[in-house]
Amino acid sequence: MVKITMNVEGMACPRCEAHMVEAIKKAFNVKKVTASHTSKSCEIIAKEEIAESAILDAVKETGYVVSDVKCEPHKKFCLFGK
Repeated sequence: MVKITMNVEGMACPRCEAHMVEAIKKAFNVKKVTASHTSKSCEIIAKEEIAESAILDAVKETGYVVSDVKCEPHKKFCLFGK
């Protein structure tokens, strides 16, 4: 599992967040996507790494601008340590 974090410019409201989440889910097979217009960020949890160029292309179609993409291994948090 990988966690991809992006800085995204142009989101101004909750509807913008939903638009970003829809675009990512439509373009890629991902586990989870969250977007925040207040922190200007989007986080993707996926089984496999996604090419940065593919992410940039998918976001470009929404009209938003990605200024940074960071990919790292995703560690599941378990409340009970199992």
